[in-house]
Amino acid sequence: MSESYGSFPPVLGELTLAEKAALVSGSDFWHTTPVERLGVPAIMVSDGPHGLRTQLSEADHVGLSGSVPATCFPPAAGLASSWNTRLIETVGRALGTEARRWGVSVVLGPGVNIKRSPLCGRNFEYYSEDPLLAGRLGAALVRGVQSQGVGTSVKHFAANNQEDDRLRVSAEVDERTLREIYLPAFEHIVRTEQPWTVMCAYNKVNGTYASEHRWLLTTVLREEWGFAGLVVSDWGAVHDRVRALEAGLDLEMPPNLELSPAAVVAAVCEGRLAESVLDDAVGRVLALVGRSANGEPVTFDEDEHHRVAHLAALESAVL
Repeated sequence: MSESYGSFPPVLGELTLAEKAALVSGSDFWHTTPVERLGVPAIMVSDGPHGLRTQLSEADHVGLSGSVPATCFPPAAGLASSWNTRLIETVGRALGTEARRWGVSVVLGPGVNIKRSPLCGRNFEYYSEDPLLAGRLGAALVRGVQSQGVGTSVKHFAANNQEDDRLRVSAEVDERTLREIYLPAFEHIVRTEQPWTVMCAYNKVNGTYASEHRWLLTTVLREEWGFAGLVVSDWGAVHDRVRALEAGLDLEMPPNLELSPAAVVAAVCEGRLAESVLDDAVGRVLALVGRSANGEPVTFDEDEHHRVAHLAALESAVL
């Protein structure tokens, strides 16, 4: 691997198989796994493309234990009504600055799934029913956040467009429809902005879980679009860690610490998983850790961020 892993020294050859298997799962809900003996730190990710949901102590998935103070920006459904990429990029810069303030390396957003049904419970965090608009606006947010040295996670790849049984449903979609409606927003953002990460969806696509969908995660995303970053699971979207690795899923979140690392080690030892596949995923995890800019925390002007949120709300108001 020729990747640069930042200021810490390890190369793949210095990692044990157990350490490699641990690195491709997180250490808790919001952190990657450190390798202390080699100086590889854990980095933190956080929900919040509309306002950070950063939990510094006892973290839980639904946010019941409290989060640090954060500016509340309009959600994607509102911002999209502004049709203003410069405004959304400004919101992204503010989010990136707040992420730096709290040591967050990756903001888990934006969501660019297509609004297929008004009954989708996540429509508030998606931009549009139009793939062109969703792609342009999502790219603006990615550009703003990443200008601050903080990564984004474009989600949920792909066809996560309904509420009923959203964790397991199989979206039956022919390839033309995928390429003309459900994938273009992702493609535009990947090709123009190279987000640090892409998040796979919970659901199945044509009978295969997105986390195990090699055509989506490798053939289309990496080979066709040239995505160079890391693929992370949506929280709880991994059902078979070995199949997910083979498909191109680099990082499992949150970790299934009792099962996943052991399953990966066993698959390599038994010859069911090529260690080179694991090495590729580990390399991308290390590259993400290495490019994270969170050293000394930065400060920001809270009043100025409130002014940006107020302006965004005004521009998003429509009749």
